[in-house]
Amino acid sequence: MVDENKWGIIYCPNHSIRALRRWEKIEKCLRESGIDFDFVQSENAGSVERLVRMLINNGYKTLIIVGGDSALNDAVNCLMQLERSLRDTIALGVIPNGLINDFAHFWGFREGDIARNVEWLKRHRVRKIDVGRIGYRNAKGEPCHRYFLNCVNVGLTAAIMNMKRRTRRYFFGSRTISFCISFVLMLFQRLEYDMHLKINTDVIRRRVMTVCIGNAHGYGQTPNAVPYNGLLDVSVVYHPAIGQLFEGIYLFVRGRFLNHRSVHPFRAQELEILSAPHAMIGVDGRLLHAPAPPFKVRVEQEVVNFLIPD
Repeated sequence: MVDENKWGIIYCPNHSIRALRRWEKIEKCLRESGIDFDFVQSENAGSVERLVRMLINNGYKTLIIVGGDSALNDAVNCLMQLERSLRDTIALGVIPNGLINDFAHFWGFREGDIARNVEWLKRHRVRKIDVGRIGYRNAKGEPCHRYFLNCVNVGLTAAIMNMKRRTRRYFFGSRTISFCISFVLMLFQRLEYDMHLKINTDVIRRRVMTVCIGNAHGYGQTPNAVPYNGLLDVSVVYHPAIGQLFEGIYLFVRGRFLNHRSVHPFRAQELEILSAPHAMIGVDGRLLHAPAPPFKVRVEQEVVNFLIPD
């Protein structure tokens, strides 16, 4: 067993030149800061949970993910499988290095500010945070679930995030280029879906463009959501006219997404997606490969220790 003060770091490469160079700077900064750590590298998207479990079994109490939202999601899903008494002894942190780093950005961690990120983590300020949970049944009819830190997207945004993840690999990690290309490509796809939702006492049964269920900022779609109030923010976007669509993009970029006339915000501890045929479902930026709804989404309050800035 290792010293409990030693960090266990999981480096999740995204294979862009910029990210590889960033890891060299991160490793150098960790050593110069006098941090005692061991690191392992994930081989693929499915290996993070296995590596987290390995580090926990070897006694590491501080786990740092050098990666993005999907890697953090895998780590949280592994932690949530532990007994509460063991999970309460472990602190999770992040140094953003993924294709999408929205949850790290929520707290103020930035890819280009490595020294500050490391200094914040070194101070070991822990806050218990909420996680979301989406429940469904697999192809055999067995109950399954997946946890999320940032958001669940249903419909157009899930498709755009999936497209963005793929296109960004071809444009050297550029967020702006990948987003613009993804948006243009998705204009030629289905823009609305027949959905049946139940949010608190409200029942929505109509054509909807996208739904974001945010435990945090949800890629800008739930800008008021915070992962420590025991509630999920929900933005339901009805299908706007083309002119309103571009207005929505402008408001999104300006951080005023909820001001758009087609956006209808809610706040709930639990909701149901009863029907959403043909709509993609994304969990923290990664597609959820699950049978059709119904899905139940709820929040689990104060269940993970997360390292936050001052």
